[in-house]
Amino acid sequence: MAKKKQEQVKKYDAGSIQVLKGLEAVRRRPGMYVGGTDVKALHHLVYEIVDNSVDEALAGRCERIEIVIHPDKSVSVSDDGVGIPVAMHPTEKVSALQLVMTTLHAGGKFDESAYKVSGGLHGVGAAAVNALSDWMIVEVKREGYLYRQRYERGIPISSVEKIRKLKQREKTGTTTTFRYDETIFTDGETYRFETLMNRFREMAFVTSGVFLKLRDERKTPVREMSFYFEGGVRSFVRYLNRNRKALHSPVFARKEVENIEVEVAVQYTDGVAVSEYSFANTIHTPDGGTHLTGVRTALTRTINTYARKNNFLKEKDKNFSSDDTREGVTAVVSIKHPDPQFESQTKVKLMNAEVSGIVAAVTADALAAHLDENPSDARQIMNRCLTSSRARAAAKKARELVMRKSALDSMTLPGKLADCSEKDPAKCEVYIVEGDSAGGTAKQGRDRHFQAILPLRGKILNTERARLDKILANKEVKAMISALGTGIGETFDLNNLRYGRVIIMTDADVDGSHIRTLLLTFFFRYMPELINGGHLYIAQPPLYAIKQGKKIQYTYTEAQQSVLIKELAGKKFGLQRYKGLGEMNAQQLWETTMDPMVRTLLQVHVEDAVEADRTFDMLMGSEVPPRRRFITTHASEVRNLDV
Repeated sequence: MAKKKQEQVKKYDAGSIQVLKGLEAVRRRPGMYVGGTDVKALHHLVYEIVDNSVDEALAGRCERIEIVIHPDKSVSVSDDGVGIPVAMHPTEKVSALQLVMTTLHAGGKFDESAYKVSGGLHGVGAAAVNALSDWMIVEVKREGYLYRQRYERGIPISSVEKIRKLKQREKTGTTTTFRYDETIFTDGETYRFETLMNRFREMAFVTSGVFLKLRDERKTPVREMSFYFEGGVRSFVRYLNRNRKALHSPVFARKEVENIEVEVAVQYTDGVAVSEYSFANTIHTPDGGTHLTGVRTALTRTINTYARKNNFLKEKDKNFSSDDTREGVTAVVSIKHPDPQFESQTKVKLMNAEVSGIVAAVTADALAAHLDENPSDARQIMNRCLTSSRARAAAKKARELVMRKSALDSMTLPGKLADCSEKDPAKCEVYIVEGDSAGGTAKQGRDRHFQAILPLRGKILNTERARLDKILANKEVKAMISALGTGIGETFDLNNLRYGRVIIMTDADVDGSHIRTLLLTFFFRYMPELINGGHLYIAQPPLYAIKQGKKIQYTYTEAQQSVLIKELAGKKFGLQRYKGLGEMNAQQLWETTMDPMVRTLLQVHVEDAVEADRTFDMLMGSEVPPRRRFITTHASEVRNLDV
């Protein structure tokens, strides 16, 4: 038997070694270059091309960048830079334009004489986008002429053509138009205007003085948004805090140290949420890195030094922790580095070790000066750090009471959690259900083998406005934390999650929507790892049941219901609107909402942290006017509201 099995294994020898030529490697392994083949990676294609135009702006050769989404879902990115060189490369014997667009690790970013700093340092971006596009056309205005070259799936199908002579006042620049390859990006999703808009707003903040315009021509009316900021990250902090009560004007610093330009802005608010955003060569680094570490270090050291010096902390008192000094802070740091080292091609984290100390020094100098020159601001900041420190100590005690001794110990939830029998978390799911009535129906309708039910009584605490010690005193929140088994705050450990899917299931009415928003706020603020790990879902119960004889059809949207009623015109049928889960019997709930074979679950993602932070702050924060403006603005968009 052993011999037979060995013969079935494919022989591994010199002939097994494959060499992927040209851009074939990109098409074979897109995840290595753009992070995958999902909608996030699809947007990354646009970012890579726009980053090249921003690099022109950083070099002082570009003032305007325009991005257009065309009706056929192709995208054009235009700038008024100097244009990609089109002349023959001296050693490769091919046009420099073709070399840049078809060869990995080819570009002008390796030579500091062309670009002092840039976001695209690997020479991969444009070529990778070309490889992953069904087609691409690059037009270059340079040296008095318009040049053009077309590619299909990364392969040039024409030489660089000289199209015409430029008009007298026509500016130089590059326009890249591409259509992504649907055989690679197969999930059916396309570009989201809001996602691109938020990204380019951030880019405009950290590239002050550059005009960015986004235009979406896929629908009528055409959507447009333009951005231009001269205040840099200071303007960004003001934008982030526009719906919050700020305790002082932004602390701002801009300085060049050892050929590294640092720009940082910090402002404390009366909220409890921490909003920190970092950029390296205008590229958003969502996982932070050494530049963000520098800001955090400076905040903790500077505030502790001031607190000791001015007797806010007594000799016997412990120093403020990093969490104490960061509660309620909004901080943005942007660095320009001639040789940034990122964790991956998608640039999610900055790794340069020397940056941490430089950013810390610049931030500390600015913050110390602000505290010394503004004693009233300093007093407010010190008092909120003291309050945060005391609340954190209280939360630690409360957390210890909430945590179970082990993931299997459910004694803290007598009669509340209806657990499942399966012990493998990857196969288990828990429904967080609104109300005892719906909870009872869900318990009867579920598959006890792998589905658990956790009913909540009433509306949980609004965690956007409360500190952790208050949150942990809430019975419903304690029940969720205990059931999930992950812990919370400093003790959170995703490895202890008892259910692979955490599903929010609320009534399809206004109260249900409010409860769902409260739960999402809690998970976003205190268990973001649950969302990032792809474990949080929202159930989609039906809105209507249309009964015709013994046949029942369910519809999940107003549009579906309207279509079905039109199809049944002239026939007798009964129509039932489900306002609550409790109006369905156990079998109906299983058939429509809980059966994995037919149900629809919405997976919760955070595509843009800045926009998510702003939205939760607006909807659930303490400031009323922004929420009132939002409701007034969007009230006219609500149709067929049945409450």
